[in-house]
Amino acid sequence: MQSENKILDDFARLASSAMGVAVGMRSEVEARLREQLERLLAQMDLVPREEFDAMKAVAIAAREEQEALSQKLAALEARLAALEGGKTAAGKPAQNATSRKATAKKAATQKESEPKESD
Repeated sequence: MQSENKILDDFARLASSAMGVAVGMRSEVEARLREQLERLLAQMDLVPREEFDAMKAVAIAAREEQEALSQKLAALEARLAALEGGKTAAGKPAQNATSRKATAKKAATQKESEPKESD
């Protein structure tokens, strides 16, 4: 025997309505959170991914060009050293780039270690 209970029907309808309201509230809360997050990200002045990737490609190309120029410079220095026969115009042995840096560093260290005269 099936009996209709008005209280249970009303309760079921109320629960169904509450679920609909909860789903609507959820989507509204998500939309508000998304807006707040977008505002926060806009204030942080972040770079878009496309712009980052473009600048990364430019940096890689510049690095490759710098390495190629460095190799060309080393080849030209070696060629110049070979043409000079390992001697400079003054008759002293030519210094390579590494020994020039070491000499400059040594001179700078000596200059820093010299006592300063007080007025």
